[in-house]
Amino acid sequence: MKSYDIIIIGGGPSGMTSALYSLRAGKSVLILEKENFGGQIANSPRVENIPSIKEISGLDFSNNLFEQILDLGAEFELEEVSEISKENDLFLVTTNYNSYQSKVVIIATGVSHRNIGIAREEELAGKGISYCAVCDGAFYKDRTVAVIGDGNTALQYSILLTNYCKKVYICTRFDKFFGDKVLADTLKKKENAEIIHNVDLIEFKGEKELSGLVFDNKKTNDKLELDVDGLFIAVGQIPHNDIFSSLVDLDKGYIVTNERKETKTIGLYAVGDCTKKEIRQLTTATSDGSIAAINACRYLDTL
Repeated sequence: MKSYDIIIIGGGPSGMTSALYSLRAGKSVLILEKENFGGQIANSPRVENIPSIKEISGLDFSNNLFEQILDLGAEFELEEVSEISKENDLFLVTTNYNSYQSKVVIIATGVSHRNIGIAREEELAGKGISYCAVCDGAFYKDRTVAVIGDGNTALQYSILLTNYCKKVYICTRFDKFFGDKVLADTLKKKENAEIIHNVDLIEFKGEKELSGLVFDNKKTNDKLELDVDGLFIAVGQIPHNDIFSSLVDLDKGYIVTNERKETKTIGLYAVGDCTKKEIRQLTTATSDGSIAAINACRYLDTL
């Protein structure tokens, strides 16, 4: 069984940044990723909110970071973690193919966006469909967009988008918002915002890029068509942390950490979108990774 100083579960920005700092501190590192390195940001055609980098594709950013950690000696396996346990000072990490040992584990499993679940959603992601107004909203300046969702995230996205979009449609399945009243009241005052309740999205229009939406009015059964340049889906995110529940505290599925990114288990850290936090952005993910790695290396140096 192979042993490492640090095993990182997840190959997104937070996980790879954890590897970067750990490797620079002279630690041996294994990254376990079940799908593709880069995380959700790898699917973004343009990223413009990284300090000092005016524009880069999410895929190029991810590839650059991956090459950087490989050059420093990172090992990686495309394997899915099925179990993690700790005995004395060692963690045993079991995957669908192998088992590994380490003194430290950093969880960086991220989240998956909750999809609307209709045909062509994945096909049009990044081609008019987005899940992050903070990341992509500025690309739709002076254009018409729609937001689907009825919680705080949808309300916050909608308010943000009204600052630079010509028109913002806010579409909900029910007849009210479930987010904070102050946010709903702020949105209702925006002249370029139009709220449409009681509708279900049933179809995307457009061939290579999104050009419109078709809804079913749940009360009248009439069809509603909207011509839009972009759609922001804000119907929730899904963390995948159940397999760690015996070693960490969970809050609505998210891992609870302190400011050092420590969990309740000594030597076990968690970073990025899988953790309980208010802001989930590329820069906060990489920040988490550096914080966890620095503290993990300090812990290792005491053993």
